[in-house]
Amino acid sequence: MITITGKSQAFCDGVSRRSLLTVGGLALGGMDLSTLLRAEAASTAPRRHKSVIMVFLPGGPSHQDIWDLKPDAPREIRGEFQPIQTTIPGFHLCEHLPRLAQQMDRFAIIRSLVGAKNEHASEICFSGFGYKDSLDRNQPSLGAAASKLLGPVDPAIPPFVSLCHTTPNRWKDPGRAGFLGSAHRPFLPAGEDRQNMALNGLTLSRLQSRKTLRDTFDRFRRGLDAAGVMDSVDHYSQQALEVLTSGRLLEALDIEREDPRVRRRYGRGSLDSVDDGAPLHNEDFLTARRLVEAGARCVTISFGRWDTHSCRKAGDLAYKNNFAQLRDYLPRLEQCLLALMDDLRERGLEEDVSVVVWGEMGRTPRINANGGRDHWPQVSGCILAGGGMQMGQVIGSTNRFAEVAQDRPIHYQQVLATLYRQLGLDVRHIKLPDFSGRPQYLVEHRDVISELI
Repeated sequence: MITITGKSQAFCDGVSRRSLLTVGGLALGGMDLSTLLRAEAASTAPRRHKSVIMVFLPGGPSHQDIWDLKPDAPREIRGEFQPIQTTIPGFHLCEHLPRLAQQMDRFAIIRSLVGAKNEHASEICFSGFGYKDSLDRNQPSLGAAASKLLGPVDPAIPPFVSLCHTTPNRWKDPGRAGFLGSAHRPFLPAGEDRQNMALNGLTLSRLQSRKTLRDTFDRFRRGLDAAGVMDSVDHYSQQALEVLTSGRLLEALDIEREDPRVRRRYGRGSLDSVDDGAPLHNEDFLTARRLVEAGARCVTISFGRWDTHSCRKAGDLAYKNNFAQLRDYLPRLEQCLLALMDDLRERGLEEDVSVVVWGEMGRTPRINANGGRDHWPQVSGCILAGGGMQMGQVIGSTNRFAEVAQDRPIHYQQVLATLYRQLGLDVRHIKLPDFSGRPQYLVEHRDVISELI
């Protein structure tokens, strides 16, 4: 935890050694900020930049109940929901997404996503590799690669930030740095990194007054300037102190600064976990927008619990019926997603920020005896928006029972290759050395999705 003022081992200039060293070691993904900034010193990125917001739906959303309905299939396949016509001729969405259906010209749906593993883990969405493969390869996530290859847009804003929530399972991974090294791990404002930014023993959540926050920074900085400390440390340490003392990162994270009208558009969420999944915290979508606007290149979000077996699990957790749960979840997701896209458009960011919404697998075509759907890695899908991509289309299809990709199978890694491309990175020609010095590609399926470009 950062101590802004300290009493131990005070120098004659009045600044304590403990305070200076603690500030200089502000953890940013497990590495001190000066190290990160030293690694990225060559960055000359322009102020206007491309970003990615990844919305991870832990558990795997039921594709055939959301964007791939099969109304002519037997009841045990088609489920309870009715299809509604969208603005894309011939394409239907679930009846619980009426506003999204009327704005499909701003979105693209992939219905033929392949490459999933029968495992609950976020890695497939953040790096394109399954949990075991990701560990074996030390595979970096997209956010870590963007941090390494593009560097910070603003020295006060980490290029990779994760708003993913801690869970007691493999849904908690925010996106690994892998063989790129810990300097490129995501900044975690909801975890230890937020605690490391505590001021005078108060965590950010306890600093309700913006004036108090600003005054605390100003007093600390004036003390450093008067003592000549800023002149006595090297260039990178000065930048590390700039991250802490500028307040820009804390301002981006402080949604209390946001227009109440904009906050109402996103709605109010909860920080209570959904069983062993992530909370339905609407505010994360707004925070993501504030972060990319401030300079972040990649922000990851986890939202809810979409593992809808509808069965009773260990620990006496009784999960809702698949359809009851989706009736609750889908309107919330719709509200957050549309609010995010409206917000990005109004701020002139829609063409610069690519958004993807997906989970780690699909769900079984046949409904189980408990009214739920089980794991189905054979096919899944995703929603894409923004980033200058070609919207208003549906890519790929499944067979009549939504069991397998019928045409245009697209690998998770191809979605990532396309997102890399929108950031300005061509993964066909990029190799980065792993820990043993061997050059490695970021993904194995490196063809972009031509329909989106």
